[in-house]
Amino acid sequence: MKRLFIATLLMIGLLSSYAVYSHHSGAGFDRAKTVTIEGTVKQFKWANPHAWLDMEVANNKGGVDIWSLEMTSPAILVGAGWKATTLKAGDSVKAVVNPFKNGDPGGIFVSVTLADGKTLSQRGQGQN
Repeated sequence: MKRLFIATLLMIGLLSSYAVYSHHSGAGFDRAKTVTIEGTVKQFKWANPHAWLDMEVANNKGGVDIWSLEMTSPAILVGAGWKATTLKAGDSVKAVVNPFKNGDPGGIFVSVTLADGKTLSQRGQGQN
C-alpha cells in the first residue's frame, strides 16, 4: 500500500512538472535574434494563458506564410495599452519577433506597429 502511494505521488509529480516545462519552455525561440515582418492580421486571439497573433506575410516565393506569434497574457497586455479589439482581421501591421530557432514562420512577439504608426509591446506604447 505504501509503495502504491509513493508511486502515485511520483507519477503526479512527473506529469505536473512535464506540463509546466512544456508550457513555459522558451527553448524553441531565438531570444538573441529579432526579425521584423510586415503583413496582414489573419486572426488575433485574446485568450488566457496567452494571446496569439496570426499574420499573413509575403514570402520570397511569391506566396504567403502564416506567422503565428505567441504573446503574453491579456492581463499584462491590458496594462501595456492593449485591448481585445486592438487588432482585427485585415489590419496591416509590422511586428518585431524573436523567431523560432528551426526557421518555421513564427515566434514570440516583441512589439507590433499599427497602421497609424502606434507601436505597442507587452510593456507599453513605444517600449520594446
